[in-house]
Amino acid sequence: MKIGSNFPAKTPDGPIADKWTNHKNKINLVNPANKRLIDVIVVGTGLAGGSAAATLAELGYNVKAFCFQDSPRRAHSIAAQGGINAAKNYQGDGDSTYRLFYDTVKGGDYRSREANVYRLAEVSANIIDQCVAQGVPFARDYGGLLDNRSFGGVLVSRTFYAKGQTGQQLLLGAYSAMNRQIGRGKIKMYNRHEMLDLVMVDGKARGIIARNLVTGEIQRHSAHAVVIASGGYGNVFFLSTNAMGSNVTASWKIHKKGAWFANPCYTQIHPTCIPVSGDHQSKLTLMSESLRNDGRIWVPAKKEDAEAIRAGKLKPTQIAEEDRDYYLERRYPAFGNLVPRDVASRAAKERCDAGFGVNATGEAVYLDFAAAIERYGKEQAHVKGLDENDKALVTKLGKEVVKSKYGNLFQMYEKIVDQNPYETPMMIYPAVHYTMGGVWVDYDLMSTIPGCFVTGEANFSDHGANRLGASALMQGLADGYFVLPYTIGNYLSDDIRTGPISTDLPEFEEAEKAVKAQIDTFLNNKGSKPVDYFHKKLGKIMWNKVGMARNEQGLKEALKEIKELRAEFWKDVSVPGRADEYNEELAKAFRVADFLELGELFAKDALHREESCGGHFREEYQTEEGEAKRRPEFQYVAAWEYKGEPADAVLHKEELKYENIEVKERSYK
Repeated sequence: MKIGSNFPAKTPDGPIADKWTNHKNKINLVNPANKRLIDVIVVGTGLAGGSAAATLAELGYNVKAFCFQDSPRRAHSIAAQGGINAAKNYQGDGDSTYRLFYDTVKGGDYRSREANVYRLAEVSANIIDQCVAQGVPFARDYGGLLDNRSFGGVLVSRTFYAKGQTGQQLLLGAYSAMNRQIGRGKIKMYNRHEMLDLVMVDGKARGIIARNLVTGEIQRHSAHAVVIASGGYGNVFFLSTNAMGSNVTASWKIHKKGAWFANPCYTQIHPTCIPVSGDHQSKLTLMSESLRNDGRIWVPAKKEDAEAIRAGKLKPTQIAEEDRDYYLERRYPAFGNLVPRDVASRAAKERCDAGFGVNATGEAVYLDFAAAIERYGKEQAHVKGLDENDKALVTKLGKEVVKSKYGNLFQMYEKIVDQNPYETPMMIYPAVHYTMGGVWVDYDLMSTIPGCFVTGEANFSDHGANRLGASALMQGLADGYFVLPYTIGNYLSDDIRTGPISTDLPEFEEAEKAVKAQIDTFLNNKGSKPVDYFHKKLGKIMWNKVGMARNEQGLKEALKEIKELRAEFWKDVSVPGRADEYNEELAKAFRVADFLELGELFAKDALHREESCGGHFREEYQTEEGEAKRRPEFQYVAAWEYKGEPADAVLHKEELKYENIEVKERSYK
């Protein structure tokens, strides 16, 4: 079905530059004298959830915030290392709100909603001011002004950063704002609690069923609105850069209650991760994309050199400059090493598949800082009036500059790989990272369930088929600080006189019974295989057949294999322990059960989308040069409605119309 009157998309009319401004002015805000009667549940306390909870509490709402970690500070947002985008044009290189908007839509391969992206670009500058006011220690230049660096897919410097810890510092800012509201009694914090179901009353989201992960107690929590800010679903691949606890459960539970799930196949493969070293691994480690700002990516130009390196007979530093293939600079001269993530990832896979990989498994390329160290060293020697031809001095000074910019990342790499990246090039390879797909939301960030809002990575709205680097932190904080606090008031204005929602309603009782029944099923199953056995098998199916490159045959095989694996899971999974205790295996069982359903919908969505765009690459749809080939008939959001089984999901199409951008072939050459 096409978008129409029965499809609840509420993108305002009028020129795009006026859309968000007009929308804010039209909102019927809740009466300040009465809004203290309004309760809001926020599930997830990363940047999107933490900033939303703090801002909603500041506005006077009573907020209940839930996280499965022992502290909101441990949300996975801390792993966003490189920076946050904002169109402030501090470098005077021609940046603007429109340019950020354009880069984001182009980076998403023209598969994102125009109005949402423009709003994101509009509020981006405010985010930096907000975070500076909170004390976030952004890097500064010599004159004391905020510094910027470049990121992939962009020809200007618009990324604000705090060394290689940007996500952590921004999260601490949001956490401080939350703590202030917790101290005031406006936020009630529920650490070590996991949402296991959404409760709907009269067709509206009115609460959740949560499990205390420490005691095992099943709890009912009511509210006038529920905000899902629980992050992405990259762990459906088992091996990813996500924290091991990251999951899709909150998003999937609301999907099964009526929230449409949009573009599940749009998953980002990050080009700069530490390569897989064996079957013993439980997660992968991200090396920030900011490293591509100064590092040069290459493989040996001669296959025999690559084979010698893999055999341990040759070191990368022994490869002469003329025998190195800087393949991104060769293929994409305009952007070089700063092409978008999907382009860089596929290029690395192509070189490794061709036999030029450099680690023992043949699945790694080099990220080399030798040229940057020399460049920075000569610059520092010149500034200090020292000998620019003294190689040892230049190297020493250059290393100091690189250490000041990326030191914690280099330290992390050395601890994991046991190699000094200042002396020998880093080895990197693409890995599953971010998910652009998620719960479908309208312009107000509300799902197809009235009263159920979805923010940050958990929704689909801003990144299209590929997220540009440093845009995740931007979207999470835009949603939490500047979008949801406005739009939720529009909905809650009708609830001023509703009063507290009782948890004794039959809907709460029914939802709680369903959760307890599933717990009993897990604990009494008496299977023979642990939860991780099924998660790893699912991950291998997903990576091999629904990963960086997909084709019709592989996707059809994946659909069949995932369905069979899910049947085996329910028949043979073994969950030890009790329900009334800390039971990590039980928590994992819930999450993997949801991943097994999501995996099938993921493959179904990838099969139906007969084109290549952004992170979705169908081998049948590529140019002669191996680039993604979009098809105009697929210029829509694929929103799936749950109908009992992933295989039976019904497709709804939201057509994407571009009034302010010309859709053309995406080129970074």
